[in-house]
Amino acid sequence: MIETIPAVLAGERVDRVVAMLTGLPRSDATVLVDAGAVRIGGVPVTSKSRKVAEGDQLEVDVPPAATERRGPEADDAVDIPIVYADDDVIVVDKPPELVVHPGAGNAAATMVSGLLARYPELAAVGEQERPGIVHRLDKGTSGLLVVARTPAAYASLVAQLSDRTVERRYAALVWEWPEPPSGMVDAPIGRSRRDPTRMAISASGREARTRYEVIERFSAPITAARIECRLETGRTHQIRVHLAAIGHPIVGDPRYRGARTAFAVPRPFLHARHLAFTHPTTGERVAFDAPLPADLEAVLARLS
Repeated sequence: MIETIPAVLAGERVDRVVAMLTGLPRSDATVLVDAGAVRIGGVPVTSKSRKVAEGDQLEVDVPPAATERRGPEADDAVDIPIVYADDDVIVVDKPPELVVHPGAGNAAATMVSGLLARYPELAAVGEQERPGIVHRLDKGTSGLLVVARTPAAYASLVAQLSDRTVERRYAALVWEWPEPPSGMVDAPIGRSRRDPTRMAISASGREARTRYEVIERFSAPITAARIECRLETGRTHQIRVHLAAIGHPIVGDPRYRGARTAFAVPRPFLHARHLAFTHPTTGERVAFDAPLPADLEAVLARLS
């Protein structure tokens, strides 16, 4: 495998870059470096901590076993709304109830399956179980996702997410009126000890920060607020957990105390409305917006 290091990966450790480009664990990338199977400019890399530079020609002798990938199967019956696509990235406006990639209880008919039918080269990008996927949305959440179409784009986007330069804004409807009307929830998130399928605020969890701002208040037939959330980190269920933790769960979210008989809605009111990142090849900042889907617009129409 030969890749040219883009600007966004300049300064990264070579073992991390190899792991991102090949989809291999970092430990396997280290083994490749130690074996002389990683070269920059034709010269074997001798230290896993060497930093790469923009324009470096990185060569990796990927073991045959790592290239025999058996990931999700393509499924052209899955309709995927594409917002933008070029040779490097695909931006998707994920519908609600569509699972992003195969997992427990969802082996087929996922977003990845639909993308593979249209872009079969994704099978060789990123992790075998979720090719091309650099971030995800929960099943009941709609909105924007970026998918990497090449190993270099994958490495770039993973690095940007790690560096927290990807901008992600969400529209949400929460119970009651948050006070103060804007702020940041800074609380670590980890697996719940009582229920491993849930996330919870935990001192032993990973750092997590969510900014919020009240956009509109409603008083009938329920007291609720439409807010915008901005992710500074990207933990599982982060927005849902953080808003529930400050006493304002997302309306319609049964897992985190937001589903109530007083106001029934079809799903959690959460939509990834804005996405911005640095294009892996051009280096330009690109941004995309997705309007609220019809089901959530209908919810707002019931409020005053």
